[in-house]
Amino acid sequence: QPQLEESGGGLVQPGGSLRLSCEASGIPLNAYTIAWFRQAPGKERDALSCISASDQSTRYADSVKGRFTISRDCAGFTVYLQMNNLQPEDTALYLCAQSSLSRCHDGWHLRPIAAWGPGTRVNVSS
Repeated sequence: QPQLEESGGGLVQPGGSLRLSCEASGIPLNAYTIAWFRQAPGKERDALSCISASDQSTRYADSVKGRFTISRDCAGFTVYLQMNNLQPEDTALYLCAQSSLSRCHDGWHLRPIAAWGPGTRVNVSS
């Protein structure tokens, strides 16, 4: 399984955008179903999005649907999370993860995670 690492977090003003990246030291991720999660202090971890290995289909949590987009680069080395119209409630540690699934079906967020990255922090504040 890949050793995942996130990047691209930082401080952004409300209404701004960030693009997070998930990589595995030059190992392509296109053979893996990858999911994004976030966790704010004192809150439970929330599932945000998933991109399938089998057919590249995607899923989104209602809280980010229409604002966030998950995608892969053409070479298959990176999974991105484009985050638009960020709000203070989006402030959290953002983590990418290798899903146990081959495809992001309806219950993707309930399935076990095979591996986690250490996370990248996103702070949305004026």
